[in-house]
Formats: sequence, structure tokens, C-alpha cells
Amino acid sequence: MKRTQIQLEEEIYDSLRRRAFQEKKSVAGVIREIIKKEIATPGQPRPSSIQDFAFIAVDRSRQGKLKPVSEHHDEALEEALRK
Repeated sequence: MKRTQIQLEEEIYDSLRRRAFQEKKSVAGVIREIIKKEIATPGQPRPSSIQDFAFIAVDRSRQGKLKPVSEHHDEALEEALRK
């Protein structure tokens, strides 16, 4: 284990202290836990949440001459990028 020093905003530090007290852990232990959850170990994908896919939406596409786009998606993407 390596030792490090960080500076935190007052509100963040207060939140960490409250959480540490509630979970009966040290502030350092809570920070380590948060960092472990946030940073995936090499070779393991980071757990995703629904917010990671907020760019996905349901709608009707304008398929144009490349209909059906499901079969011609590469050509449709190329055409869209040229615009």
C-alpha cells in the first residue's frame, strides 16, 4: 500500500466523515472503497449504469435510399458523416 496526501473541499471532507461514521470505517477506508469502485482493475470492465447509455433513444430514422438501414448501416453511417 502507498501513502498519499490529498486536499479536499470542506463539503466533500464533511460528507466523507459522515459516511465513515455511519459505516464505522475510517475516512481513508471510505476513500479507498470509492476509488476501487470507480477505477476498474486492468482486464475487468467497469460496471456500467443506465446513465452510461443516455445517448440511446427511440425514434424513427430517416432511412432514405439505403433502406433497410439494419442491412446497410456502414453505408448509412458514411453518408451521414459526409453531411
